[in-house]
Amino acid sequence: MKVLKVSPNIYKIETWFMFKMSAWIVTVEDGVYIVDTGMSFMGKKILEEAEKLGNLKAILLTHGHSDHVGGLKKILEIKNVPVFSHEADIKYMEGKEPFPGRKKAQSLVQPGVVQPLEITNGNLQDIDDLTPIHTPGHSPGHVVYYHKKDQVLISGDLFTSKNGQLRKPMAMFTSNMDEAIKSSYVIEDLKPNIVSICHGNDVKEPYKQMKNYLATYS
Repeated sequence: MKVLKVSPNIYKIETWFMFKMSAWIVTVEDGVYIVDTGMSFMGKKILEEAEKLGNLKAILLTHGHSDHVGGLKKILEIKNVPVFSHEADIKYMEGKEPFPGRKKAQSLVQPGVVQPLEITNGNLQDIDDLTPIHTPGHSPGHVVYYHKKDQVLISGDLFTSKNGQLRKPMAMFTSNMDEAIKSSYVIEDLKPNIVSICHGNDVKEPYKQMKNYLATYS
């Protein structure tokens, strides 16, 4: 696994397991956050890298698929911290129902381990320097996290990339592609300098690609 510095306050941990997988560490004034935990073998390394940068305050999930929550158990065995995701994904990761488009339910986390992100006036509440934004489609509760100060959008699986170009999320793992494409408009709204992608390389100035992206996939 390698650690890349995306921006002054954001680090990306990458590895390969059939395809590229990533998680993120975000530094704030009084500690750090982990965003996603990758596969199970990634958990301990992610925690080690996070604790080099500060005290771990919480774990934030972009969504509940196994390659994003897989390292959670190992991290929590070492460090007892709160875990948050969008409420819409919690029942699926707890194994109460299959994710939409899947045939079997998977018990990926113990009930009660993951708490819902707080909502204020209809919007997900900021967490220190991160703004969570609901971007359904890849999963019902998919969330991206925007770091306004660094102008970086941690996009989870909202996008993939190829040769520096934005690509749609992996179709075989996406519950509603039309909804995912609609959620991609968040790039036009925020105009981040960087979109940081789990299963691919990060893309600079992604808003400049949105016209072509939307024309290709809408």
